[in-house]
Amino acid sequence: MERLIKGDQVVVLTGKDRGKQGEILNRGNEGKFLVQGINLVKKHTKPNPAMGAAGGIVEKEMPIQGSNLGLLNPATGKGEKVGFKVLDDGRKVRVFKSNGEVVGA
Repeated sequence: MERLIKGDQVVVLTGKDRGKQGEILNRGNEGKFLVQGINLVKKHTKPNPAMGAAGGIVEKEMPIQGSNLGLLNPATGKGEKVGFKVLDDGRKVRVFKSNGEVVGA
């Protein structure tokens, strides 16, 4: 089980986009995540008529390290760390470390 998964709302804890919120679109290699609207870069592309792609400067998201992200706690509105807990019925669930609340419950 992962601490952050696709579809989670996260807050950037450090870096140039600190404080911004977004949704995880994809998980990359080595604990990096693609987050909507976060870590935007300008990429210069050449036109490719065979694929129908126009050239120019394109803004796109680049992966950001998972340690720089915190899961958005709806109760507090802040990004918080996530841990794991095994319930009495044997299920393993994600919990917020600050208050022990189950994520998504």
